Amino acid sequence: MNLPNALTMGRIFLVPLLVVVLLTKFEGRLIYGVREELVGAAIFGLASLTDFLDGYLARRRKQITSLGQLMDPLADKLLIAAALVSLVQLDLVPAWIAVVIIGREFAVTILRGIALGKGVVIAASPLGKVKMVSEVVAILALILAQVNSVFYVIGTVALWIAMVTATVSGVDYYRKFARIV
Repeated sequence: MNLPNALTMGRIFLVPLLVVVLLTKFEGRLIYGVREELVGAAIFGLASLTDFLDGYLARRRKQITSLGQLMDPLADKLLIAAALVSLVQLDLVPAWIAVVIIGREFAVTILRGIALGKGVVIAASPLGKVKMVSEVVAILALILAQVNSVFYVIGTVALWIAMVTATVSGVDYYRKFARIV
């Protein structure tokens, strides 16, 4: 297993740890003397960093593999979905927004899978990149909102940007798919 794939697998293994840290009520809200929100933000931040690093290293080292191409988007979706569902449970994200974002992820994955089955690759859109960055900012800020309310405002604005870009890019993927089929 090459380094980019190992980073992707590491991101997948961080998902359950993130959920446990976010949803478990630790005594005194501390984990080894550190606030649980800071630990959760660190886990999510590290996992998000691996998303950038695995693709960068795979391209730079020419280590793009079928496993990596399959596992990377899966790891992204697991991380974002787990974080959003956890934040819904903590009353930091409205459930309907989480459903829109997660539903878009599954719909786009299905469309891209069908297209790939027909031998056509639907490339990631630049709007999808904006969506991912806004999701990461929103989730990090909302995790930290429990420490400082300023983060709640930042997280809420970023979450709305993520939802709008998720919807618009989802429609864009559907249009591309409809032209192909």
